[in-house]
Amino acid sequence: MARKRKGRDISGWLVVDKPAGMTSTSVVNKVKWALQARKAGHAGTLDPEATGVLAVALGEATKTVPYITDALKAYEFCVRLGQATNTDDTEGEVIAESDLRPDDAAIKAALGGFVGDIMQVPPKYSAVKIDGQRAYKLARDGEEFEVEARPLWVEEIVMTGRPDADHVLLEMVCGKGGYVRSIARDLGEALGCYGHVDWLRRVWSGPFEANDGLSIEQIDEMAHSPELDAFIRPLEEGLADLTMVTATAEGAARLRNGNPGMVIAQDVDYGEECWAAFDGHAVAVGRFKAGELHPSRVFNL
Repeated sequence: MARKRKGRDISGWLVVDKPAGMTSTSVVNKVKWALQARKAGHAGTLDPEATGVLAVALGEATKTVPYITDALKAYEFCVRLGQATNTDDTEGEVIAESDLRPDDAAIKAALGGFVGDIMQVPPKYSAVKIDGQRAYKLARDGEEFEVEARPLWVEEIVMTGRPDADHVLLEMVCGKGGYVRSIARDLGEALGCYGHVDWLRRVWSGPFEANDGLSIEQIDEMAHSPELDAFIRPLEEGLADLTMVTATAEGAARLRNGNPGMVIAQDVDYGEECWAAFDGHAVAVGRFKAGELHPSRVFNL
């Protein structure tokens, strides 16, 4: 007989404003402990020294994580000019330096090359897999390897300040899989002066904003109490980028069993991915075809 997983069977989202010095996995474990939740996961890793929004999915909401990781995200960050590091941030060793300091006009002009569909090489100290192993592990072991470039959509990237000659403040909105450290590194190379990330904050991710997130201190204070439960947001918020259709009572029953079910929809294209609601709750995600939703994910709420 399979052992039953311990914890509360709760579903939804808890938005955390992650502090610097804490891994994304540690945040998830903290939330899971504080809520005594049976199942939890996060939507998009933040580097340990990065701060900002980390949306933690609970229970059935973990099935909606791909829709948040695929959504646009916004970052505020500072690039330190004149130095390259082996980690592309302040945690690494300086491996190259330059006395060149581009003016504001040169920086703004160079940013134009980072907008739209670009190819980006993730940092060697990252979680991407190389022949089944994490790149950061290979890098720490001193292995020689190359990380392949991958596509990234950058909606916009703008310069917002210049505190001094060595530092430039930027804001970026991008799609899935963006590495801000790579942007800093590549911008420095484009300017001929090197660069790395000095600090980084994720301002929003899909429908979730850092300003709405709880601090780790608040989570600790409210742990194991109904007060913390009040901050759990509906599973449906993870489906904000999909069109909602309404399931009939019979359709909802069929969908819950993994079968196509009848839905009521307006302005939905054939084959479009959408989610079905019944009595105010998500029932399933799937493709709309001829008045029915063909489910790919079913929610047991």
